[in-house]
Amino acid sequence: MIKGSVLRDAIISAAYSISNNKKAVDELNVFPVPDGDTGTNMSMTIGNSVAELKNLPDDVDAGVVAKTAASALLRGARGNSGVILSLIFRGFSKALKGQTNVTATNIVAALEAGVEGAYKSVMKPTEGTILTVARESAEKAREISRSTNDPIIIWEEVCKQAELSLAETPKLLPALAKAGVVDAGGKGLLIIFCAMRDVFKGGKIVSAKKAETAKAVTIENFNSVVGNYDQDIHYTYCTEMIITKKKNAEDASKLRAYLETIGDCVVVVDDDDIIKVHVHTNDPGLAIQKGLKFGYINLPKIENMKLQHKARKKEAETKIVPAKPEKKYGFVAVAAGSGIETMFKDIGVDRIVKGGQTMNPSTEDILASILMTPAEIVFVLPNNKNIIMAAEQAVKLADRKVCVLQTRTIPQGMSAMLAFDESADFNTNRIEMTKAFEKVSTGMVTFAARDSDYEGHSIKQGEILCLDNGKLSLVEKDLAKGAYKLTKRLVSSDCSYITILYGADVSDDAAEALAAQVRNKYPNIDVNLISGGQPVYYYIISVE
Repeated sequence: MIKGSVLRDAIISAAYSISNNKKAVDELNVFPVPDGDTGTNMSMTIGNSVAELKNLPDDVDAGVVAKTAASALLRGARGNSGVILSLIFRGFSKALKGQTNVTATNIVAALEAGVEGAYKSVMKPTEGTILTVARESAEKAREISRSTNDPIIIWEEVCKQAELSLAETPKLLPALAKAGVVDAGGKGLLIIFCAMRDVFKGGKIVSAKKAETAKAVTIENFNSVVGNYDQDIHYTYCTEMIITKKKNAEDASKLRAYLETIGDCVVVVDDDDIIKVHVHTNDPGLAIQKGLKFGYINLPKIENMKLQHKARKKEAETKIVPAKPEKKYGFVAVAAGSGIETMFKDIGVDRIVKGGQTMNPSTEDILASILMTPAEIVFVLPNNKNIIMAAEQAVKLADRKVCVLQTRTIPQGMSAMLAFDESADFNTNRIEMTKAFEKVSTGMVTFAARDSDYEGHSIKQGEILCLDNGKLSLVEKDLAKGAYKLTKRLVSSDCSYITILYGADVSDDAAEALAAQVRNKYPNIDVNLISGGQPVYYYIISVE
């Protein structure tokens, strides 16, 4: 038998193991768009259980450990892989309910219950994924249990089978075979299973690696790199600025050297015309004065990190009080970008969950917004295919009726909202809103996060990727050219409206130039240009 304290330590070790290896798992993703990567999502999902598990005593029952872990994973589930992982651990909670220790019978029942729940949660289960690895591992557990009642031996065989199943995933998914990789979710599950095995056999909890902060910084990835500086606060003010360089400006390395003397977390990125600066310091005035010696200061930003930290801590500690229904219908939408968020609010959305591509919110994040919406019935618009499952898990935890519309893009979410009729009943609205978003074609323009050979395209990191309703349509080196070509591919003979949402990394002039080009091409179509302010995607193009 396996004691409850050992199960507790095994899950903690598994969380640390996947966290330590999340980058390697992320890199297995075949589709090269920047997204909420598998390893990161699985790590954040199981990592949500660590703090609660650490608080459990050594004489804890296995059933309590499994219930604690399952609840934390469910609330922290991010992305499809994270949701599936949480459902596998929910199987442990069901099988170990009321159990003091873990037996061989429990192991088999836990895996089978987890697999059953995971398959039910996916509308169209795909073999060659984490689902296959989990299912075949459960089948092996059942087979081995016929010859032994030792749970550790059974778990060893589970790990062996998971490794074999993972190696076979390229045979089931051609895209994996072409890229020469195994399934990322399956790999993550194998890492978790093996880490648990090692503790079951008497090993210690693995050590968690420190978060990486070093990264090659460019003008393009400046903001994402600066966002990694989330650590102990030694200096009060986070100071950022853009310097338009004057003629004959000194080398920016001298500015960096100076900033290192008055603070930490220094990032200085020198381009042909500008210098972008980030520093944590107790005297932002000195940083700005020094910057003025290199040119003109633009968009300075100074934030008191200690006050921000206190506010966030207070917010995290504040228990969410569900809002009392004041109306029949309410709306929650997942979105990122000031312009897009404002648009959703303008058309009736009550709560915005910040997130999207690269920022998959957790089930708990979505649930909190549902509970804070003062309505009897809440419609949820995930607006991303990798967020739908997390949103659907929130339905089971809510204290009111919730309907998740399976919107996969921002334009689909907006079309669904515009189709809402306050005078209609729930079923009519659900049907009409669904019909509305299904008619929308969405184009998205982003960049390649990694080198890849995908769907006949040889892709290099940094190249422009143009997606037609989620499928890779074009690979270009020029952003404007790619966006224009994609728009032409989206337009059909019955098209009436084109909406172009441009992102945070696109200038107003560049966006206006694209809109003018499209208007010239289609003089009889209404073309709207909107500053969405979204990250990751240079353009989101809606055609109706």
